[in-house]
Amino acid sequence: MEEIVVGIDVGTTKVCTLVGRMEDAETLRILGVGIVPSKGINKGVIVDLDATSQAITRSVERAEQSSGIEVASALVSIAGAHVSSINSRGEVGITGGIVDDYDVQRALESARAIAIPHSREVIHIVQRGFSIDGQDGIRTPVGMHGYRLEVETHIITAAAATVENLRQCVGAAGVEVQQFVLNPLASGEVVLTENERQMGAAVCDIGGGTTDMAIYVDGKVWHTMVLAVGGNHLSADIAHGLRLPVAQAEEIKLQQGYALRAEIGAEDYFSVRPFGEDKAVNINRQELAHIIEARVEEIFELSLQEIKRSGYDGLLPAGMVLTGGTSALPAIRDLASDVLGIPVRIAQPENIVGMVDKLHSPAYSTSVGLLRWAIAMQEKHVQQKRGRKKGEKGMKLGVAKDWIKRLLP
Repeated sequence: MEEIVVGIDVGTTKVCTLVGRMEDAETLRILGVGIVPSKGINKGVIVDLDATSQAITRSVERAEQSSGIEVASALVSIAGAHVSSINSRGEVGITGGIVDDYDVQRALESARAIAIPHSREVIHIVQRGFSIDGQDGIRTPVGMHGYRLEVETHIITAAAATVENLRQCVGAAGVEVQQFVLNPLASGEVVLTENERQMGAAVCDIGGGTTDMAIYVDGKVWHTMVLAVGGNHLSADIAHGLRLPVAQAEEIKLQQGYALRAEIGAEDYFSVRPFGEDKAVNINRQELAHIIEARVEEIFELSLQEIKRSGYDGLLPAGMVLTGGTSALPAIRDLASDVLGIPVRIAQPENIVGMVDKLHSPAYSTSVGLLRWAIAMQEKHVQQKRGRKKGEKGMKLGVAKDWIKRLLP
């Protein structure tokens, strides 16, 4: 029986706990869901420990009730402008002339041995590629002959205090953090096709408080970044521009929002009842679209700047895959394509069955992605175990051969 996996997506707008297991090679069965509004988080960073702990606890309890399974440990999403990344190389001598898992591990440790301040914690060490004796472009070096192994890595770090606060909040819900996973990496597990990863594509996850991006080239993560701007800024702009409470502005954004002003008729009005007013007022939908377009354009201009700064802007023939709650905004794909000058598509979780009523939406890509990540981790663990057993068998066989050799004349 497949092992059960748990993911907790702690976002600025919602906390979503999912319990699931693999149904077959492709399909993921969702056994339990707990979605609650997020409290105490601003732009991906905890600002109120108690409120965040309570929201996570409620989310976990709901997932436990709907699945009938007690949650003891989980993968947890992380985002926020405190996340940063750096590329690093590690180099080691190959011990037995043939690369094994131990050599790969040593090379990764060597890459990790860069000066990282005490205030930062390493979240991911992503293997970008290997080279043996100067021969580049090797994806899986185990079993190859050589003398010198080099690995190129992408190291993602986060503010240690922020990570510890999140660990504490999840711990208060009685759950141990197995691993933190950066939002766009979790989303990428779900929304990117293998072809897009190989060709070169960017995942852009626009949540409530942050916009998270990961660039994939040759099937690997080459660059990541988090911008402290997201869907909540749209709601705040609408509230400010139309003089409405933020909660009402959020509702209007969801019901009437549109990302391109030019596509809305000048005579297109809708009515709302402002907070504390007796009668409804008419609002021009074009004016609303104008407010939204300005902010969405800014998000994609910042994303484009970041892509150019990374130096990989010419390596994205597959374009950008948009996901996250804000990507459900009508016409956002067209605006993104105009600003970025590359193909853009919107993606949501696929190949899921079970309790999936709400989950077929871009807002839940990270949540489902955490489960996919957990399953991939399990598979890797099983492979490593097998590899170790093989190695032990090989050693025993070698010892037996030596013994026989000594006995023979």
